[in-house]
Amino acid sequence: MTGVLGPPLAAVQRRVLGTLTTSQVLGGVGVATGVTVSSLAAASLSGSEVIGGLAQTSAVVGAALLSLPAARLAERRGRRPALIMGYGLAAVGAALAATAIALGAWPMLLAALVLVGGGSTANLAARYAATDLAAPDRRARSLSLVVWATTIGSVAGPNLAEPAQRLAASIGLAERSGPFLVSVLGFSAAAAWVWFGLRPDPLVLARSAAAVDQGPSCPAHGAPLRWSGRLAKLHPMGWLALAGIVLCHTAMVGLMTMTPVHMDHGGASLSLVGVVISLHIAGMYAASPVFGWMADRWGRVPVLALGAGFVVAAAGVAGTADSHDAPQLAVGLVLLGFGWSAGVVSGSALLTESVPLADRPALQGMSDLAMNLGGALGGITAGLVVTVWSYRVLGLLVGVLALPFLVFCLLSAFGSAGTRSGRRRSRR
Repeated sequence: MTGVLGPPLAAVQRRVLGTLTTSQVLGGVGVATGVTVSSLAAASLSGSEVIGGLAQTSAVVGAALLSLPAARLAERRGRRPALIMGYGLAAVGAALAATAIALGAWPMLLAALVLVGGGSTANLAARYAATDLAAPDRRARSLSLVVWATTIGSVAGPNLAEPAQRLAASIGLAERSGPFLVSVLGFSAAAAWVWFGLRPDPLVLARSAAAVDQGPSCPAHGAPLRWSGRLAKLHPMGWLALAGIVLCHTAMVGLMTMTPVHMDHGGASLSLVGVVISLHIAGMYAASPVFGWMADRWGRVPVLALGAGFVVAAAGVAGTADSHDAPQLAVGLVLLGFGWSAGVVSGSALLTESVPLADRPALQGMSDLAMNLGGALGGITAGLVVTVWSYRVLGLLVGVLALPFLVFCLLSAFGSAGTRSGRRRSRR
């Protein structure tokens, strides 16, 4: 595919971005509404806070498990079927979750939440679908626009939970089944929107354009390699991108998960905790177009370094805050959100550019698998660290882990800049 899209492909790309941003809003509503009550519902049905904690873990594990099948389907048939599969499974899972609450069956609820994780799988995969037809100098911005759209769903979803509970109770249903019924509607609407709107399929069209540009020998239609073979072909910059995505996501989940617990120890009200977490979520998503523009303008690796820098700063600011110091914790978590956004946007764009078109869906799916597993590990590890030591030690640990990556990114960025400068001087 040529570096600059011609008018027909540019028009298709605009339509693709419109479809993906809308489906992201709908899918975000589905994820956020159900997740808001999942832990409470599981704890209430089981009588155990431990089981309640497993609720969100089940959804994260589901997102991880479904990422590879979704990637394989995208590779074989395109983005559209893969996104529909993710949203469709999530809708089924939300319906089963509502049924489990009505029956009082917490094991069924946990199993259903694994399927609900398909909504997160689809939302993550949508950011990569935005890059298939994007011109190289706008790839990060296209990706970041889809990430930004998650803001709307993430904010609207929790606010729909309480009205949905009241509505369910008023018509004789189990109160906490209401939010999951809203999730069914959100996921179903997202699947339907992708079904009708994502035509032509951006990945299929990108492969066709690549075949025209490169001739019949284009490798986009070659025999699929094993997963290990694809990883062996990954460029060093691809490994750097993958490490950055996993690091920023793992750090974000770890610190964010334990901040409400830390604030509760200081006697903070639930509404104050909600404000701090809302500011964190705004930092994650609302600023993503800025980081996308920066990644296109300055380069992927410098913005990846910026993301790691934000994580280090967040660990220092939040980790040194007392449990009753909500303003300092809020600043720390906003910085943490910025770090996640910069790392995921620039890392995802860099990963996409570091692999051949034929291998992109598979390796993008593997990055989402690693990202979700890292998040699950980060949440579990953070809980253990705070239980055994303290929130301050957790902040120190996050900063110590992110600092070497920051240094490596800076060395890579300056090394690349020096190499380009030397080449320019030699040409003169």
